[in-house]
Amino acid sequence: MRTYLTFLYRCFRLSFVGDWRYYTWMFVLTAVSLLGLNAYCKQFVHGLVTTGMTDQVSWGLYIANFTFLVGMAAAAVMLVIPAYIYRNRELHHLVIFGELFAVSAIVMAMLFVTVDLGRPERFLHLLRRFNFPASMLTWDIIVLNGYLLLNLHICGYLIYCAYRGRRPGKLFYIPFVFVAMVWAITIHTVTAFLYSGLGSRPFWNSAVVAPRFLASAFSAGPAFLILTLQVLRRFTAYEVADRALMTLRGIVTVALAINMFLLGSEAFTEFYTDAAHGASAKYLFLGLHGRSALVPWIWVSIAMNLVAMTILFMPLSRRLALLNAACVLLIVGIWIEKGMGMIIPAFVPTPLGEIVEYTPTLNESLVSLGIWAFGLLLYTIMVRITVPVLAGRLRENGTAPAEEGVAHA
Repeated sequence: MRTYLTFLYRCFRLSFVGDWRYYTWMFVLTAVSLLGLNAYCKQFVHGLVTTGMTDQVSWGLYIANFTFLVGMAAAAVMLVIPAYIYRNRELHHLVIFGELFAVSAIVMAMLFVTVDLGRPERFLHLLRRFNFPASMLTWDIIVLNGYLLLNLHICGYLIYCAYRGRRPGKLFYIPFVFVAMVWAITIHTVTAFLYSGLGSRPFWNSAVVAPRFLASAFSAGPAFLILTLQVLRRFTAYEVADRALMTLRGIVTVALAINMFLLGSEAFTEFYTDAAHGASAKYLFLGLHGRSALVPWIWVSIAMNLVAMTILFMPLSRRLALLNAACVLLIVGIWIEKGMGMIIPAFVPTPLGEIVEYTPTLNESLVSLGIWAFGLLLYTIMVRITVPVLAGRLRENGTAPAEEGVAHA
């Protein structure tokens, strides 16, 4: 226990050491997080009236971000599969960064659910009336918390073993890795079922919602990891092989192509059949009765994804500059498509035929930015601690860079 507490203390000290770029990045994230906390305090005092949500559109920016982040958290499995199933050595040591990102994404997703409740004490009502196994919401709570615990165990155990200089016992992490693989798919599938099971929202009543969620998750998540690994390679001494990045590029390319195919299939069904329940799709893509707030956004999203897919299919995307551009485009494009483009149209028009559009307020946007900043802050700290441990510069009997006053690593 003393060794473990010493490890935590040294990691805590190490998280405050870096060069001017590290301090600037952490300062900006901390400042934005505090702005978000201040905005949430205003919401806590005055209620959800500070947001753009109404009786007609009861889910907005918070649930849109929650949906996107659940998928990003599931992306860690796309490192695990080639690393452990196909024994890809280039990705084997990079899996932990995917797991760390999954922890950060799940924490952000839970925070978005918390702020969407308006009053956090309402969680007590949820616990008193858990309604398991009938309610999909209770299933979602179980899988999200279970996935968080799985990734915390895997990351913590592997990092601590590296700190002690000991070989990890396969019995203590390999079974959890394979369970996490299945669980990663489960968390997004259950979230998709939470939407598609709502009969009063025809926009979500489709069998391809869950496959679309998975395809978009397995493209945006690895794309974010590609960008993260390149930051590590440029600003730290940690080595990331080009072959590992190209493996992730292949995963992103295939997943994005599947996602675009499923989106096209869904659009064809809605518009070719011209069914009465296609009003939400018409509002999203073309506008409805003069209301078209989301139309520019969804077409920009589609354009971004198509450009990204074109770049990825071209051999030129092996150049890291083009690969990075494609990753940024598809992350933003999928955030729009799977966030606002998936959540808001289901409420427009309402089951009574009312057309009430939704626009996030400044306070609502600040809360969302604050949660994103806090999640990135958490991820930065975890990566900052992990890199010197995996690189062998922080060991039980060695000296941490923080203790030497060195500002790199």
